Amino acid sequence: MRKTTKVGVPERGEPWSFVFRQSGGGKDLHIADGVLSAPVVGAAAVAAGGLLWYSARGLKAEDVPRISLLAGVFFVSSLLRVPISVTSVHPVLLGLTGVFLRRRAPLAVFLGLLLQALLFQHGGLTTLGANLLIMGLPSLLVGLAFPALRGVPPALRGALGGGLAVVLAVALLVFFLVLSAEYYYSGPFSLVYVLAAAYLPILLIEAALTGFAVRLLQQVRPELIGCGPQS
Repeated sequence: MRKTTKVGVPERGEPWSFVFRQSGGGKDLHIADGVLSAPVVGAAAVAAGGLLWYSARGLKAEDVPRISLLAGVFFVSSLLRVPISVTSVHPVLLGLTGVFLRRRAPLAVFLGLLLQALLFQHGGLTTLGANLLIMGLPSLLVGLAFPALRGVPPALRGALGGGLAVVLAVALLVFFLVLSAEYYYSGPFSLVYVLAAAYLPILLIEAALTGFAVRLLQQVRPELIGCGPQS
């Protein structure tokens, strides 16, 4: 018999496992259905709609292959979970997605999140808007900031973008949880500290990986990371 997923307000003493519980018992950064309060879900959905509109505005046919490629990269990387204590972490490659796609980055993240929710119950459908803001907004911000740092060496720009995207994603996740219930920030071992500690290795790995990728592409295919005019 398939294991059911508990939704609603977590009981005292179990907020961490509740937040990350998915169908089949998995634990992950993606917010599952039933974790956030209804007002937060509604507000996040509206904001995510605006983010998608901005990202899709003026979309060109030549953008579609790159969006599809990065959506696939995000989809696969987010399924590679590493268990840590009561939760698990996974690479997200948000900085790399932003560097490649700039303002189109949220579209790739949205496609990946939608497929994960439909195929693997990874995240949720009602929380799709919140999850898109958590991962799509940092990717967009890194993508928009990348060309503004032309005086910084490419590898350092990539590393800063890769690390900053993880920091922003975790900060947005904590923000949504704090707005939904006090369980997530009360006590000396609150979820804030758990998330910060759990994602520190991912931050360092993604900073190094994104920096290396940007340096390599700057040498062999600089147009792939938007060294030309921003579309």
